[in-house]
Amino acid sequence: MADLLSSGQRFRRLPRPSFTVDSELDPLLRENLEQWPHLNELVQCYKADWVKDENKYGHYESIPSISFQSQIFEGPDTDIETELRLANNRQGRNGDATDDDDPSTSGRHSSDTSSSDGTFQKHFGASPLPAYEPVFDWENERSVIFGQRTPEVPPTLCGSGLKIYIKALSLAFQAGFVEPFYGTICLYHRERREKLSEDFYFQFLPNEMQDGMVSLQRRAIFSLDSPSSSVCLLIQLEKPATEEGGVTPSVYSRKEPVHLTEREKQKLQVWARIMPYRESFAWAVVPLFESNIGGGVGGIASPSSPLAPSISGSSSQESNIDLIGRTASDGRMTHYSSGSAVIVEIPNLNRVKESYVEELLQDPKRKVHKPVKGSLRLEVEKLQASHLDIDTLSETGSLSNDSNDAAERLGETGMLKSTGNSTGRTSNGGSKWNVNEAREVGGSRSNTIQGAVLEIGNDDFRALDFRALTKNEPFSQLLHCLFVYPLTVNLSRKRNLFMRVELRKDDVDIRKHALEVIYTKDRGVSFQKWAHTQVAVGARTACFHDEIKLCLPAILTAQHHLLFTFYHIDLQTKLEAPKPVIIGYAALPLTTHVQLRSDINLPIMRELLPHYLQETVKERLEYLEDGRLVFKLRFRLCSSLYPMNERIRDFFLEYDRHILRTSPPWGSELLEAINSLKNVDSTALLQFLQPILNMLLHLIGDGGETLQVAAFRAMVNILTRVQHESSDGAERNRFLVHYVDYAFDDFGGRQPPVYPGLSTVWGSLARSKAKGYRVGPVYDDVLSMAWVFLELIVKSMALEQARLFYNSLPAGEDIPPLQLKEGVFRCIGQLYDCLLTEVHERCKKGLSLAKRLNSSLAFFCYDLLSIIEPRQVFELILDEMPVFYNLSTVEKREVLICIMQIIRNLDDPSLIKAWQQSIARTRLFFKLLEECLVLFEHRKSADSMIIGNSRSPDVEGPVSPKYSDRLSPAINSYLTEASRQEIRPQVTPESGYLWQRLSPQLSSPSQPYSLREALAQAQSSRIGASSRALRESLHPIFRQKLELWEENISASVSLQILEITEKFSRAAADHSIGTDYGKLDCITAIFMAFLSRSQPLVFWKAFFAVFNSLFNLHGATLMARENDRFLKQVAFHLLRLAVFRNDSIRKRAVVGLQILVRNSFYYFQNTARLRVMLTITLSELMSDIQVTQMKSDGSLEESGEARRLRKSLDEMAMEERSGDLLKGCGLSENALDAISEGSTQNHWSWSEVKQLSVTLLRALDAGIEHALLGSMMSIDRYAAAESFHRLAWAYAHVPDLHIMWLLHLCDAHQEMQSWAEAAQCAVAVAGVIMQALVGRNEAVWGKEHVTALRKICPMVSSAVIGEASAAEVEGYGASKLTVDSAVKYLQLANKLFSQAELHHFCASILELIIPVYKNRRAFGQLAKCHTSLTNIYESILEQESSPIPFTNATYYRVGFYGDNFGKLDRKEYIYREARDVRLGDIMEKLSHIYESRLDSGQTLHVIPDSRQVNADELQPGVSYLQITSVDPVMEDEDLDSRKERIISLSSGSCRARVFDRFLFDTPFTKNGKTQGGLEDQWKRRTVLQTEGSFPALVNRLLVVKSDSREFSPIENAIGMIETRTAALRNELEEPRSSEGDQLPRLQGLQRILQGSVAVQVNSGVLGVCTAFLSGEPATRLRSQELQQLIAALLEFMAVCKRAIRVHSRLIGEEDQDFHTQLVNGFQSLTAELSHYIPAILSEL
Repeated sequence: MADLLSSGQRFRRLPRPSFTVDSELDPLLRENLEQWPHLNELVQCYKADWVKDENKYGHYESIPSISFQSQIFEGPDTDIETELRLANNRQGRNGDATDDDDPSTSGRHSSDTSSSDGTFQKHFGASPLPAYEPVFDWENERSVIFGQRTPEVPPTLCGSGLKIYIKALSLAFQAGFVEPFYGTICLYHRERREKLSEDFYFQFLPNEMQDGMVSLQRRAIFSLDSPSSSVCLLIQLEKPATEEGGVTPSVYSRKEPVHLTEREKQKLQVWARIMPYRESFAWAVVPLFESNIGGGVGGIASPSSPLAPSISGSSSQESNIDLIGRTASDGRMTHYSSGSAVIVEIPNLNRVKESYVEELLQDPKRKVHKPVKGSLRLEVEKLQASHLDIDTLSETGSLSNDSNDAAERLGETGMLKSTGNSTGRTSNGGSKWNVNEAREVGGSRSNTIQGAVLEIGNDDFRALDFRALTKNEPFSQLLHCLFVYPLTVNLSRKRNLFMRVELRKDDVDIRKHALEVIYTKDRGVSFQKWAHTQVAVGARTACFHDEIKLCLPAILTAQHHLLFTFYHIDLQTKLEAPKPVIIGYAALPLTTHVQLRSDINLPIMRELLPHYLQETVKERLEYLEDGRLVFKLRFRLCSSLYPMNERIRDFFLEYDRHILRTSPPWGSELLEAINSLKNVDSTALLQFLQPILNMLLHLIGDGGETLQVAAFRAMVNILTRVQHESSDGAERNRFLVHYVDYAFDDFGGRQPPVYPGLSTVWGSLARSKAKGYRVGPVYDDVLSMAWVFLELIVKSMALEQARLFYNSLPAGEDIPPLQLKEGVFRCIGQLYDCLLTEVHERCKKGLSLAKRLNSSLAFFCYDLLSIIEPRQVFELILDEMPVFYNLSTVEKREVLICIMQIIRNLDDPSLIKAWQQSIARTRLFFKLLEECLVLFEHRKSADSMIIGNSRSPDVEGPVSPKYSDRLSPAINSYLTEASRQEIRPQVTPESGYLWQRLSPQLSSPSQPYSLREALAQAQSSRIGASSRALRESLHPIFRQKLELWEENISASVSLQILEITEKFSRAAADHSIGTDYGKLDCITAIFMAFLSRSQPLVFWKAFFAVFNSLFNLHGATLMARENDRFLKQVAFHLLRLAVFRNDSIRKRAVVGLQILVRNSFYYFQNTARLRVMLTITLSELMSDIQVTQMKSDGSLEESGEARRLRKSLDEMAMEERSGDLLKGCGLSENALDAISEGSTQNHWSWSEVKQLSVTLLRALDAGIEHALLGSMMSIDRYAAAESFHRLAWAYAHVPDLHIMWLLHLCDAHQEMQSWAEAAQCAVAVAGVIMQALVGRNEAVWGKEHVTALRKICPMVSSAVIGEASAAEVEGYGASKLTVDSAVKYLQLANKLFSQAELHHFCASILELIIPVYKNRRAFGQLAKCHTSLTNIYESILEQESSPIPFTNATYYRVGFYGDNFGKLDRKEYIYREARDVRLGDIMEKLSHIYESRLDSGQTLHVIPDSRQVNADELQPGVSYLQITSVDPVMEDEDLDSRKERIISLSSGSCRARVFDRFLFDTPFTKNGKTQGGLEDQWKRRTVLQTEGSFPALVNRLLVVKSDSREFSPIENAIGMIETRTAALRNELEEPRSSEGDQLPRLQGLQRILQGSVAVQVNSGVLGVCTAFLSGEPATRLRSQELQQLIAALLEFMAVCKRAIRVHSRLIGEEDQDFHTQLVNGFQSLTAELSHYIPAILSEL
């Protein structure tokens, strides 16, 4: 049976809790009890485990208070989970640091387990129906149901009393501690002068007497019903009996000398070792409670009471108390407290000087003796008992507890390891006590959990509460003991008197040993044969204060008696230890006196004779004191086996005779005993209720008809009396409910079940009544107590059912229904029919009994069907699926929540069967689930569960309340209990965050009392015209309560739908159901609904395992192009979740992205298409989230969302972190393996994932940088253009996005009038389209045309071609790339290049457009193109024929130096500006841009020259710009030539002017001067290489390479002369086609000659000769350099002479004077040069 009950099927075995010390009784009781059946039944009744029917109260129990878990709904910028965990840590409670752990909703998603057809099914979340059950108002329905059956907590667990823990810590005397001391503690009532509990023994030994044994003091546990000012602790101390002539106890009270002398110590130590007997030494009374406390638990404790306010009151709050108490008894008492324990110090104990009795202790006239100068320290702790659910019981029968065992706790404290150690310290340290030590004791345990009694260690002494044996309630524990109290002995002479107490079985042999039944005071020994009392020293009237506890035999006979032996002992020291001398005896038979509660007086016999109890022998005995009754004692019987009531004892006796068949069958004695039970007083009847009922049921099931009826009638009488006499107002008495639900186990299978006999006798009585026989008034009692019999019948059946099939039932299968025997089933049917007839008849009279009987029959039917019929299984109701079109929102919710609950309880085969019927039905099924997600979505800031579906928080539509009167009783109860009394709630880690968000205005008297009332009032008064108005009208606490309920509904619905979707996914993978296998619309629609709505943390923790399973099963379908829309939305929401601040969600989103990547590898072996999709969704996400945030100084910085998204994208490609992320989601470490079927190759590539991550991060960074510009975009057009450019290239593999950002860039350039750059953007757009078309072979162009286009715009990338096909995502991709769009952007580029006067580019573009028109035979368009070409070439000729070289732009080098420039620091750029922009213009423009970026107090400096800059030498904190004009370098230009660069007209031609190299010359001297003569002037030529070529997509390009070369002064001079010579020769040799072309030639000659032959030009030829051919410089020249210089001069003069001659032929009359000046100048120059070069005259 034990295995059966623990099998976890229908019944549960609950070990009976034991709160008494005597868990084991004496051997007499543990022997075979079969010869005493009533004893056997009693023992079984008290020792057997409870048996609880787990199915009984499934639907009919009282409405519980629902305790919702706070669900965490995270947003992108919230991390409530971490806040709660930190709050837990701050409150000293450990939180779950793992990802799966939910502070409120902890960390793990909630789950429950339900069985279906013998299989255990794991649910993702809690059932949605308990949170929202719109069936009917069960509370109101139950209010009209009579005979409600509600479960009762067993009485042994629901006491409302106190538990007081007491431990003796230390004892110390000022005189010193050299002899052992012993003591007792008990509860004592001062007014009634009676003991309330048994004694607790403790002792303190000096170090010398411990013999190396170290032991812990035990704790005593006392029980009280309620605090009372009259209840106190009575403490009595003993010491070894005082030696005559030795050291008297007065030494502990004397003033001088304070300490014991060495001789006194030695005498005491020697005497203590040889004296085994003790005498009274001192006593004290310690009050426990304040005097003004009545019978209640509340109130404030006395300062002198060790139970401080937090201990003795009803408050559960703990506080540190440090009180100095008032005087108690004769001394001052000090308290130290820590937590719930209080250390009580009792100084100045009352010394005993003469014999006393306990009654004299409270006598105000008593003589006060000198107090003992010492202190006793106690540890006192109180626990408030409370009602406990029996489910909190552990399997061992003790109350479950989170703390350590009591003995282990005491061991950890380190306090009082032995009495000797403790007292040894105190004797040296006087009476000073260590407060820290006391705090250590109190702080070492925490044993109050809601006031329950916890931590009862095996070593603790649990004192018996004497008053518990007189209560009007059934005994629940096995007790059978006797307490003996010897009081006084009055003798005529003084004696040193003590006595020995023993229990004897008979008086036959006086030498026979006594029974070993006396409880010992020593630990480790259970029982002993006798016990000794204290020694009354030198007293005529000896008073004793001993308590002797005996374990009684199971059956008391007339021979069982107590024997008292009186001794006198000589207390003088002799050669040997003192020996006691017997002076007399006293005997007391137990059977005649054990029931007496008054004092007993006995004579003392001088000696014993055999059979001394017999009257004949007593007459021969000699007595002391002339036979007077000089010995007085007292008894206290504590037994749940031995009834004090004689009628009950008679019934037990006759029951035994019947069971053992020692009396005639159905003898009249048993019938009389049964009938006499009705006359037993109510207290005795209640105390033995359960065993009496068991015995009567045994007789009903096993006796004849007469005996059955008598037992049945007696049982009816007893039940009726119990119901009426002990009623607490409930319709079903709690003692009877406890008996039916727990105590009744149908005899544990030891006897036949009772239901056949009970049904038969009741049915017979009912038939007799139906036939009109007189059955007496008892039948009305039968009907009124029918519920008890019906409950007993069904429980007996169910227990037999479980017993029959348990051993033969295969594991995992349900117990089959019970097959009732025909006769029993007939009786059940007849009984049921009769009872229905009674209901019908009595309903005519309107009796309430009919209603109660009817409800009992309903319960009986419900229980009976669960036993004799197969267990009902839910059937799918979707055959008649509800039509929602005409239902309100509330009705939809109520129907859907019922459907959800039914589906939850369906087993998998039933679900699959429903899905197998048709695709249309399956779609409708999932439409319902989508409707659930919509209706139960939790929107925190906007719509709620009360108002309709609009997402707008301010919607002013008709009210559609989610709250209605048809809610479940649980929610009605919850809403009613959500009252404003909870203004100051106890903050727990689960609720702490909620309460911290409350408004400070928590108190509003005008508000309704409960949430239910508030909602009804708001809706009736039309306050709730909108969701926000209704919510704001509620009290803050009500709003929190409402949100808590709504959150739990939303969470449970989402988790339930997720669970159903996973089942559908697995079934669909087997193709065993009807669905749309093309796109799996059912699943994808649900998943998009999941992802697009706010979900709680517990949902996300369960979601990704299902997400992975879904893609593993259906990846091929979901990754196909037909599901692009679904996949794109999934990617979008995963990236959205990757932004969340909550790490649990963010990391799971990373795993979700990895799952997508894994499937891309698995099905496509690459990530090209997924990369496009993720890039697209990333672009959409960045328009939804805030990637920047405002800093305190008004500037922008990257937002936390952007940082978290970057972190997530990084983690996606981190191989080292992948394992932890997968584990956190509950996935295996190889979940990302992409190994195709039949293959061993893993297609997963971390390097490719890294490239994917880099691509996405590039797009993210580009978007963030663009956003960070903010208002600077209108100021710094260069940075704005670069931002658009970065975005365009970040999205280069998505043609649509690439083109979009290029067109934004084009528009920005047009606003800046940067026509060339705008044209390049248009060319780039056309290039993207053209490359895609060429890649698809869909255009008239070929690769050669793409190459020609790349010559115009080298930045057109070829990588886009490979991406075009992969980018065909719904709404994006190559479908938009057409020839017409390419022509459109080529025409735009042609227009913009024309505006930039770059006509050579226009010609190239038109040559790309012409093939299209040729292919289409569009001759009109061709004509226009050729006309345009004509105009273009004419413009080119015009540019080249200009006398001034044509330049289409100016170029400037700009260097940035300074930390304030950020990424630009120490970088150089080449800027392309319009040809009319001068150096001053660009300086002013850049200064304006960058000065606006600097903070106040920061300065911007422009370096005025082009010298090399050492950034380390610049002033820190200052920003520097260096701007230098540079010249573009032609492709064939010799940069190493020393000639000066003069670009003439002839150097230009009709070619694309694309520049990527630039130079500038910087003059310098090496003598430190900024400028010198020609002989000192050096020149540095710097050549810069840019990142791309101009014209580009942007206005500036980064310098990636810089080379320089230096020219010496002589090389500069020779180069200058050679440059002028080449310029003249170029003009002379330029071919001219006609005479009309001579005018430009004449102008060029005049310009060059005028600057060459004028003598006054110092820097000219004459200046060179003066600098290098005269004086000291001439001596420094090498001969080679001298010869080169002279040759250059001679050549220059010869070309000048030739040019003058040509000039004379070309000029007219108007230029004759100018020609004469040239001739004179040439002659003068020749004459001057002849001074340096004499040979020049002969040469010329």
